Amino acid sequence: MIDKATIERIIDAAKIEEVVSDFVALKKKGANYWGNCPFHNEKTPSFSVSPSKGIYKCFGCGKAGNSVKFIMEHESLSYTDALRYLAQKYHIEIKERELTAEELAIQSEKESLLALNAYAKEYFSSILHNHIDGKSIGLSYFRERGFRDDIILKFELGYSLNQKDAFVKDALAKGYKTEYLYKTGLAIEHENQPPIDRFRGRVMFPWISLSGKVLGFGGRVLDARTKGVDVKYMNSPESEIFSKRNELYGIYQAKQAIVKADCCYLVEGYTDVISMHQSGVENVVSSSGTSLTSGQIRLIKRFTSNIVILYDGDEAGIKASLRGIDLFLAEGMNVKVLLFPDGDDPDSFARKNNANDFVDFIEKNNTDFIQFKTALLMKEAANDPIKRSTLIRDIVQSIAVIPDNITRSVYIRECAKTLETDEQIISSEVAKINQRKNFENRQKAIGELYHKEHLAAAENAGIVIPQQKKAVENATPDSKRAELECNILRCLLRYGMRKMGICDENGEEIYAGEFIINQLAMDDLTFSTPVCQKIYENYCLHFKDKKDDTVIEIKEYSGPALQEGETEDEKYISYKKTNKTAQKIEHYFFNHPDEEISNFAIQLLTNEYEKSRMWEKRDRESNRNDYEDILNEAKRVIFDYKMLLVQIRINHIKQQIDIACKENDSEKADALLKEFSEEQKTKTLLSKELGDRVVTP
Repeated sequence: MIDKATIERIIDAAKIEEVVSDFVALKKKGANYWGNCPFHNEKTPSFSVSPSKGIYKCFGCGKAGNSVKFIMEHESLSYTDALRYLAQKYHIEIKERELTAEELAIQSEKESLLALNAYAKEYFSSILHNHIDGKSIGLSYFRERGFRDDIILKFELGYSLNQKDAFVKDALAKGYKTEYLYKTGLAIEHENQPPIDRFRGRVMFPWISLSGKVLGFGGRVLDARTKGVDVKYMNSPESEIFSKRNELYGIYQAKQAIVKADCCYLVEGYTDVISMHQSGVENVVSSSGTSLTSGQIRLIKRFTSNIVILYDGDEAGIKASLRGIDLFLAEGMNVKVLLFPDGDDPDSFARKNNANDFVDFIEKNNTDFIQFKTALLMKEAANDPIKRSTLIRDIVQSIAVIPDNITRSVYIRECAKTLETDEQIISSEVAKINQRKNFENRQKAIGELYHKEHLAAAENAGIVIPQQKKAVENATPDSKRAELECNILRCLLRYGMRKMGICDENGEEIYAGEFIINQLAMDDLTFSTPVCQKIYENYCLHFKDKKDDTVIEIKEYSGPALQEGETEDEKYISYKKTNKTAQKIEHYFFNHPDEEISNFAIQLLTNEYEKSRMWEKRDRESNRNDYEDILNEAKRVIFDYKMLLVQIRINHIKQQIDIACKENDSEKADALLKEFSEEQKTKTLLSKELGDRVVTP
């Protein structure tokens, strides 16, 4: 259990922009940072990070939260484990008691698999550096490849002893379960036989996630033992924590360099990545021999839209990979290709050149992918008309997936010249492909809609459909009422500590929060939406009697800085105080331990569009005389809400009067008419307050 003081230290230390930028390339725009959302696929950035509020929000999929929530969502961690992750990142010590045997038993499977892999990484590394076989076989191999000791440590390379069950025995002795040895793939299961080591006699390459978790391993059999071995490289099997098709080797070590260079180099093997790092080129990742997938491409796109694919001279391998590169184009990325001189690959070239020479060679010799593909296929087609027509169709397929219209039209024009083909023909073929694709997408959407309608019809007919679950838990009596309750809370949280320019009977200035709370209490009103009621009760508990700068135990913020020539007059100081307090209220709710409250508060108080500096300055100046605006806003949200409730009661009374008349119950009808008259008087009074506006349910 982590104590409250430590949790607050972690939350205060964890800067949202630093936490998110470990996983997403962010660019500053105004007061906020923006990037592509890591939680859904998008081409235009809609993921916003606000350093001043300490939160993120995606205006595409709606995901939002603070630093802890981001790590929970992105890394699929519990609240406590997300705090541990951030504590480690910011070097904050957490004193925790050891888990009991009972608590260890209920630890999640995913956490157990990650813990076992982390232990395996340390074990293999220790064997490499300390065991006689590790040093004489594994370490000598890496040094023969020219890897320095610091690079070996950086990539946490290791060695698995050439023994049947050396690792298995060690792991079992440390208390790790046989079940998890099988599930991580560290052990191989044989019928009625004890588990044996999967990677025995191999040098080990750990696969590290963006957050530094060990997901799996690659193992390479050593050259001296290659004869008679079927599989030179062996990888961990697919598991709950490792899906090779969605990961890239070296991404953890490369992510910051990719952002800095705004470019990623893609290579094939482990040693290509390691050698390039050693030469000083760090913005490099490897697909490790697998065909490129959308998951891998989106992983790169979080950090850059520019990719250079580095090939050795193997023409057959290049042709086999061409189709996969179309996936980069479909994601709107800028793709270039580089061929190394005969006999060289990224590994060998990096060992012969320093970082400057390596990057200089890439910049001078890389080629746009479409142009590269065209030249490569034209060489094969030569003067054969059938092959040329096939080539043109292949190029058209690649151009058609490019989402940007302008980029697509430029490629059409350039390829028409290169292929000596009518530009209109290529343009027409591209249009046909996209029309066919759009038709297929529409058909798919229609099919999904039909499926939903079919399920709805079946449900209406009384057929039970167990897959569907109606979300009744959070349903509200009336959507309009829920909307108005949100308006009240938004006003309360934003302006609750602001003066309204009016006084009570004792001559004391009234604050917007006081006004709203008193108005709700006057009619004994509560919120119909449970989360709104929880936020309201939290506000009353912590902020009801606090004004200006008297809020305590909440993280401090500084108000907006004065611009040149401005002076700190009394009213401006008052504005800074109330603005600071409003930020403290935001901080309290954005970081509330109740996830429902924090999520709702973020959705309530964040906007997609931020004001420019000019408008912020105007707001500061206007805020010196904005009592009337705050008074009008507070009155509007409260009286809109009351008007709606009155109208709901009036409608209900009308229904009851109709029933009483049908039943000839004149006594009940008379009583209801009196209630109706009273409600109409209340409605008239509220209409005057609202300026004759009427809110209908």
